[in-house]
Amino acid sequence: MARKPEAVGRPAVSRQSDGTGTRMRALDEHDLAELPRSGRLMTALVEIPPHDPGTPPHRHSGPVYGYLLEGELLFELEGDPPRLVRPGETFWEPGGDRIHYQAANPGAVWTRFVVVMASRPGEPMLTLVEPAELETRRHRCHPEEER
Repeated sequence: MARKPEAVGRPAVSRQSDGTGTRMRALDEHDLAELPRSGRLMTALVEIPPHDPGTPPHRHSGPVYGYLLEGELLFELEGDPPRLVRPGETFWEPGGDRIHYQAANPGAVWTRFVVVMASRPGEPMLTLVEPAELETRRHRCHPEEER
């Protein structure tokens, strides 16, 4: 049975304004159970130059929520096929043990996105994965993307 890619959240839901002319549209939603009980939240602007592979394979200690502002982002999580994220789209990764293989810029213009990252107490926000560990986990890659 095919599993649903975890990097895709629930569909966007439009919300009615509060009567002041302000509008809100949810872009992505996820269950709060994935958030650490305590720790830190960080909001960051990430910028990747044209034709750049981005950060090497890594993991986060908590979930990461992203919103693409400009450019394109080739996004790949362990077990899921890579997907191209375009401006106005969101991406999500659960954090924990799951490896984030790609956040690459395949295009000719800068890629810019905002992320909100949660980290568990005493753990770094991002940890690079050593080549030896990547080799032991090759079988977890999406079949089309085995390394």
